[in-house]
Amino acid sequence: MTDTYEVVVVGGGAAGLSAALVLGRARRRTLVVDAGEPRNAPAAHMQGFLSRDGMPPAEFLEVGREEIARYGVELVRDRAVGATKDGADGFAVTLAGGRTVRARQLVVATGLKDELPPVPGVAERFGRDVLHCPYCHGWEVRDQAFGVLATTPMSVHQALMVTQWSKDVTLFLHQVEETELTDDDLRRLAAAGVRVVPGAVAGLRIEDDRLTGVRLADNSVQAREALFVAPRPVPQNDLFLGLGAELTKTPFGAYPVIDERGLTTVPGLWAAGNASGFAEQVVNAASRGYRAGAAINGELLFADLDAAVRV
Repeated sequence: MTDTYEVVVVGGGAAGLSAALVLGRARRRTLVVDAGEPRNAPAAHMQGFLSRDGMPPAEFLEVGREEIARYGVELVRDRAVGATKDGADGFAVTLAGGRTVRARQLVVATGLKDELPPVPGVAERFGRDVLHCPYCHGWEVRDQAFGVLATTPMSVHQALMVTQWSKDVTLFLHQVEETELTDDDLRRLAAAGVRVVPGAVAGLRIEDDRLTGVRLADNSVQAREALFVAPRPVPQNDLFLGLGAELTKTPFGAYPVIDERGLTTVPGLWAAGNASGFAEQVVNAASRGYRAGAAINGELLFADLDAAVRV
């Protein structure tokens, strides 16, 4: 089964739905391919999105799907497993269900996955009292006893940042040796009142379905109420790689080289949301999607006008 669209959007999160909304309102035949695996699924609420602060992520996406449907945008629950160039002007996208869809322009908004430190209890509590972003969750746990799990020396930055929300912060060095901390690190940690605890973390203490402590390898327990971690971001960039888009390596993974609108080095291939960079939170991802959608409509419009002129 083969269908042709003007635009195919791979990814049904904030970025993909935002691009689809703009394109649907511009009367473009658009398909959204959604595997149903949003990055923020573990979180009960999302914060920092003006007018949507505190809204459950699942509800936000459901409203978005309803909105794009009003403008004739189609959505299919499936996974894009490959994409190829389809002639000089277009793409063929293969779905896991066996369907092939074609489009003149392709938006990849597949986001990224968070690879959590392999400490017992961390994955089970992630999004509840094991957290990663103080801007997303800091207000909700303000003034509690914080822990920060160090996986690289950059965890010092995270420990310093969270002191804006609590003055009771302990940095558990875990995978970081004390000798890896610079003099500036030590001075800043001391100035911020952050306590530094060496040694590996073996697990968490959970009582009455809440975090009450961090257990060290020597079996001692440090009382804590919230633990901040730094997941390793794993970009979902297989489609970019398959299509030959240029990627740039960062400390947080490899992401496509894009212009200010989201266009990659492959004509007609666009990146939006966390597929385009590590730090795109929901509000930023939606903005990226909007910008890409508007730019794509313009690209299609002027391509058609130029083709008509040549006839």
